[in-house]
Amino acid sequence: MPKLKPNKSLMKRIRITAKGKVKIGRSLEGHLLSNKSGKLMRSYREPNYVGSADIKRVGAMLHKRLKASGR
Repeated sequence: MPKLKPNKSLMKRIRITAKGKVKIGRSLEGHLLSNKSGKLMRSYREPNYVGSADIKRVGAMLHKRLKASGR
């Protein structure tokens, strides 16, 4: 039986916290920031976690058991 390999492109985009949550970056914060509101940009500073709807799929891609964030 061959080894189970995690999805490398996903591994580059996420971090797994000590409690097993999956921390991700947000979209739409890279450029063209002058037309985005300050409220939106401040909200981008807060950490963002994978929700319960997607956690099973992310865990399958990484071959790990993960926890959804409590939000």
